[in-house]
Amino acid sequence: MEFVVTLIAAPGEELDAGIVAEAAARLNGLGAETGRPDWLAEGLACDLGFDGLSADQADAAVRMSLEGMPIDVVAQRAEGRRKKLLIADMDSTIVTSETLTDVADAAGKGEIIGAITDRVMRGELNFEDSLRERVAMLKGLSETALETAYQAIEVSPGAETMVRTMVASGATTALVSGGFTYFTSRIAERLGFHINMANDFIIEGGKLTGQVTEPVLGRTSKYDALVKLAAQNGLGLTDTAAIGDGANDLEMIQAAGLGCAYRGKPILRDAARVKLDHADLTGLLFAQGFRAAEFVTA
Repeated sequence: MEFVVTLIAAPGEELDAGIVAEAAARLNGLGAETGRPDWLAEGLACDLGFDGLSADQADAAVRMSLEGMPIDVVAQRAEGRRKKLLIADMDSTIVTSETLTDVADAAGKGEIIGAITDRVMRGELNFEDSLRERVAMLKGLSETALETAYQAIEVSPGAETMVRTMVASGATTALVSGGFTYFTSRIAERLGFHINMANDFIIEGGKLTGQVTEPVLGRTSKYDALVKLAAQNGLGLTDTAAIGDGANDLEMIQAAGLGCAYRGKPILRDAARVKLDHADLTGLLFAQGFRAAEFVTA
């Protein structure tokens, strides 16, 4: 069939045949022809092929039928759904926290810097200027605070499986962050990303100077990275996937063939066609038609 809608349950929740049948009935009621359910993971993720409606129409209809349930819905064309390039944000996406705020905690400024970060991610402040402002507040902080922050980082559920499975399938993977290479380089190596791109603190005498190297990697830089890496790999943007949570991920997610808001801030959720509000990061694999049996773990 030309289109497919994928239902993905939150970890620990049950996606049963009755829920899938309800989704199929909603599509049938709108004039669509549906195929037999194809379970990607029993009780967790299921594909339902269909014809006769657009992906957007099916997405809206199935979401309405499942409203209030902890289930994500991804409707798209069936052809070309497996992507060959993944661009992922780091903070609050691949890892559970905002690493700059973690560093700021060591300086006793976590609350004020965290509040600014929240406003940036909601799209209320310019990313590049606010990054300079936040780093300036850390002037004089010992470099050892970076190591302390790194040791406390928690990787988001499903992140490593997502990256390693896409690598095993032949995709190029890049961790592209408005954060800092002190963290992205380590997280990238730890999880198996091919590439990492981020900003750099300027450190002198073992202390942060309060400055960041220029130019700042920010909102448009993520889009630029997507376009550049796609071109370098001979890919069209339809062959790419991008995932993030905040306003500075907006352009890359809108441009990618599979652009996904993961626990997205409102400004991103409103713009992204694919949303993972319940599933962990393996949801991006199910959205591409990977079966749980194909998942690669460390």
